[in-house]
Amino acid sequence: MGTSPVARVPQAEFHQLETVWVQVAGTLCNLRCSHCFISCAPDNHDLEIMQTADVLRALDEARELGAKEIYFTGGEPFIHKEFLSILEYALASFPVSVLTNGLLIDERRADALERVSRASRYTLEIRISLDNFDPEKNDAVRGKGTHAKVLAAYKRLCDRGFLPILTVTEIEEYLDPQADPTGRFDRYVQLLRSLGVEQPRIKIIPIFEMGMLPSPERPEYVTPEMMEGYDHSLLQCSSCRIVADDGVYACPILVGEEEARMSEGSLAEAMRPCDLYHTACTTCYVTGMTCKNY
Repeated sequence: MGTSPVARVPQAEFHQLETVWVQVAGTLCNLRCSHCFISCAPDNHDLEIMQTADVLRALDEARELGAKEIYFTGGEPFIHKEFLSILEYALASFPVSVLTNGLLIDERRADALERVSRASRYTLEIRISLDNFDPEKNDAVRGKGTHAKVLAAYKRLCDRGFLPILTVTEIEEYLDPQADPTGRFDRYVQLLRSLGVEQPRIKIIPIFEMGMLPSPERPEYVTPEMMEGYDHSLLQCSSCRIVADDGVYACPILVGEEEARMSEGSLAEAMRPCDLYHTACTTCYVTGMTCKNY
């Protein structure tokens, strides 16, 4: 399942707690995307929706430990029935980002997000996922009709003063090794400009061969030699932790993986080196991937 076979698994040093992720909706999602690296789906209860009291407790501890920003993810965060009140609470102490597929952002929820954002002390960022500028190719991965619904949600947010980050994966190149990525970024720029966005914000992330995708045929792992002289701060697990229903994990990509669980629920106890045991660690090492906005 991606676990390194080497006898001496290297570790990533822990520097400081900068970013706290909250798996607020667990692995429950209103979509079943064919490449999801933690297999989120409408019927996946591996990680349950977090109790509001547990979320607020984690946010309080994050503030006490000096964390600089909060990211909410899932599953789909807006499945959580009290998510807007959780957002308000978080925004009183932190800049906040929300990772969403956008399908639950209707007019009413867009209005509520605008209200929460305008009343908050800190900034609210929203990232919306899309996997191809072509509707047919996107919907083959994310589900029929999602391309149009995502763009509609994106436009609603723009109309209310947000400038969402469009997050796309390299799934097309994974599915078709002959695909030419030349001009791909420009096509996404053109797509967003067709909605009236003058300065599009786009984040492209690599594929992780795990979750809904099969494990790599020739798995590669980080070795101790690879970490010699390496700047550990380049790895997001040196400065972030993710809180879920059943504990605190080393990074958002490995949430739910027993080997990546750092504590039963305490952020303070999770602030220690973590093993770079998974093939996903190699992807981050090689590509410089970070789940953060930048």
